[in-house]
Amino acid sequence: MNLLLSIGGIVGIVVAAVVVLAIIIWAIATRNSFVSMQNQCEGSFHNIDIYLKKRYDLLPNMVNTVKGYAKYEGETLQSVIEARSKAQSATTPAEKIEANAELTQSIRNFNAVVERYPELKANTNFLDLQNQLKNIEGELANVRKYYNACVLQFNKKIGYFPANIIAGAMHLKKQPYFELDDVEERKNVKVEF
Repeated sequence: MNLLLSIGGIVGIVVAAVVVLAIIIWAIATRNSFVSMQNQCEGSFHNIDIYLKKRYDLLPNMVNTVKGYAKYEGETLQSVIEARSKAQSATTPAEKIEANAELTQSIRNFNAVVERYPELKANTNFLDLQNQLKNIEGELANVRKYYNACVLQFNKKIGYFPANIIAGAMHLKKQPYFELDDVEERKNVKVEF
């Protein structure tokens, strides 16, 4: 009888040890997963920064080219310069997202000015700069999509039980998406012939 009790006790201790070990392994794996996902979100946001820097560097060249043609559009050109400066000085992801939404709106207004000057639209230097900006905007859209996909996975995992226990212990917070702030951008494009 004592032998059965001691075997039962040993089995109980082994089972408890296996359960505790499994919980520890799960906690470590979950923590490491969060660290990896957090680094992936940060890395993808830094990729956005690279394309934003290209965009910031290109804009003064475009503004200077337009200045020669659009002498009476100083306010619009100044708003692009101010929005660019504000976007460059933003430090947190939330500030960068907001500032770049304003810069995008300024670029739209800038493009509206360009449409009023046919001789500018024919300038090869300006056309080259405009094509570069178009390419940067396309690449920027792609890295934003990747960033948002990383954030989606990260934010979902933070909310899942029991992973949310580890997330709480790590003081992790949901990350912001790089979203469109302009309601006009969300509407369907109207095409007329």
